[in-house]
Amino acid sequence: MNSMRQRFRLYRRKQGGRYYIHDDATGKQESLGTTDRAVAQRLLHCRREAHEQPSVNLQIARAYLAARDQEISKRTWQYVMEAIPKLKKGNTQHRWQTAIRDKAFDSIRHLRLLETNADQLLQVLERGKVSTNVYLRRIHNFAVDMNWLPWPILPKKRWPAVEFKSKRAIMLEEHEAIAAREQNPERKAFYQLAWHLGASQTDLSLLEADNIDWENQIITYARKKTGEVASVRFEEDVAEILRALPSKGPLFPYLRTVRSGDRATEFKQRCQGLGITGVTLHSYRYAWAERAKSAGYPERFAQHALGHNSKAVHRAYAKKAHVILPSLSNYERRFNADSFVNFPDDSNVKFVGD
Repeated sequence: MNSMRQRFRLYRRKQGGRYYIHDDATGKQESLGTTDRAVAQRLLHCRREAHEQPSVNLQIARAYLAARDQEISKRTWQYVMEAIPKLKKGNTQHRWQTAIRDKAFDSIRHLRLLETNADQLLQVLERGKVSTNVYLRRIHNFAVDMNWLPWPILPKKRWPAVEFKSKRAIMLEEHEAIAAREQNPERKAFYQLAWHLGASQTDLSLLEADNIDWENQIITYARKKTGEVASVRFEEDVAEILRALPSKGPLFPYLRTVRSGDRATEFKQRCQGLGITGVTLHSYRYAWAERAKSAGYPERFAQHALGHNSKAVHRAYAKKAHVILPSLSNYERRFNADSFVNFPDDSNVKFVGD
C-alpha cells in the first residue's frame, strides 16, 4: 500500500479550495470535484485500492451495478446489436440488420459488456471495414446511453477516424454508355432521369405522375430521407423521357418495388460489364451538383433542386471546381429574357441558363 500512496498524492488548490489527486507516475492532476477533505480522502483511498486490487474492485463495482440493474452483468454485445434494429423502420432497419451480421463482430458477439476492454474493440476495428467503425461506434454509444455500460470503453477521442473511400461523380461518357447498353426501357429511363434530376435512387424510384408540373416544367417531390421539398426545372430532353413513362400513378412501377440494395447491385453489374469503376447510383447526384457548380449555377438554386441539406451540394460547392461564367452582358441578356418560376415556398426565383 505504501508504494501506491507514494504514487498518488492529495492536494488542495488555494483558489476555489477543490481537492486534486496528483499521479507521480504520469505527472497528471485530476480534480475530485469536492472541497470536503473527508470525501477527498475517501476518493483517494478508492483510487489507491483500485490500482492495487483491480480484479477485486471490478467485482465490487459489478455488485453495486447489479443492485440497480440485475441484467447488467449478463448483457452481451449481441444483445445490444439485436436491440437497435427493433427501434428502426424501413430501409434504416434493413441497413442495421445487414450491418450487425458483419463477421468482424464475431469475436465480441457473446462477450459480456462489463468484461470488454478497449483492446478487444480495437481488434474488431482492425479486422473490419469502414462500416465496422461506423456501426461499432453506434452500438457502443447506444449501450452507454441505455446505461447498459456504466462508462465508455473507448473514449470519443480514441476511436480511429472514419475514412471513407473517395467518391466521384459519374462522367457524361460513362452515363451515355450505360444508358445506350440498357435494354430494359424502365431502367434506361431511370438512369436518364438520374442524370438530369440528380435525385437519390430512392426518391427517383418513388416519383409519380402527380409530381410533374407540365405547365411550368417542374418536378417537385418530398425527399424520403429528410422530408424536404426538392424542385427541379426540366427542359424538352427530359420532357421526352417523361412522356414515355406512365401518365398516371408511379413513373417506375417495377423499380419502386425493388430494394435500394438490389437497384445498386443491378447498376454495379452494368458498370462492370462496361469496365466502369468507382461509381454508384449516388454518383449521379454528385454529377448533377458538380455540373451545377461548374456552370456557375447559384448554390441556392442547387439547394432547391436537390434539397437544402444535400451533402452532394455541400460537397460540390466546397470544392475549388473550375467555373465557366458567361460575360456580364451575356448574363444580363439571359436574365432579362428568361421567365420567372414559382417554387413550392411561393418565392419567385429567376433561373439563368439555357
